Amino acid sequence: MYQPPHFSEDSPLAMQGLIRAFPLGLLITSGDAGVTANPIPFILDLEASEQGVLRCHVARANSQWKEIGEGLDALVVFQGAQHYVHPGWYETKRETGKVVPTWNYAMVQVKGRARAIEQAPWIARQIRDLTEMMEGAYPKPWAVDDAPAPYIDAQIRGIVGIEITITAMMGKWKVSQNRSEADREGVVEGLRAHQDQEAHDMAMLVEEKLRLKGIGATP
Repeated sequence: MYQPPHFSEDSPLAMQGLIRAFPLGLLITSGDAGVTANPIPFILDLEASEQGVLRCHVARANSQWKEIGEGLDALVVFQGAQHYVHPGWYETKRETGKVVPTWNYAMVQVKGRARAIEQAPWIARQIRDLTEMMEGAYPKPWAVDDAPAPYIDAQIRGIVGIEITITAMMGKWKVSQNRSEADREGVVEGLRAHQDQEAHDMAMLVEEKLRLKGIGATP
């Protein structure tokens, strides 16, 4: 990933937080059939190895797991908040006109060694863990045991697990750090004027970097 220093995010907690907040990752592998990419929800398990593992499952009919087999290098891309940045939000636009549009985003890319898992107990644990992770916020969370056992057993036979042992994790928070403070304040104001949640989420990220810069500034 192209990584200018001012956009690099190397905080493990920040990267882990993005993965947990946006668990739908794009699993990318390259095997005999070429490059394959599939969007899949992941669980981040930090206790399973030194840098943690990513766990997921796919339909047995999805051939990507066969390409992975006993081991294949994988890349998983997690996309966080993102939004278009209108150049009219910059103070520099009024001062010099020397501005262009851009796009702000937060992203984590994870590299690791993947392996496919067909053992039913592993898959049963995986679907329970994923269900609990996603259903916990609901007033009446759905549980795997809410469905008939034979039905769940049939579902398990129709899926295959994938585990990725993490070897590297890279974060990129492109949130207007390369702009002046006045420009960034304009970006926050412009984003907050939008009605969509993604714009507000991005405004919070830009504001967060503004606050961090202020904390470290010399009085």
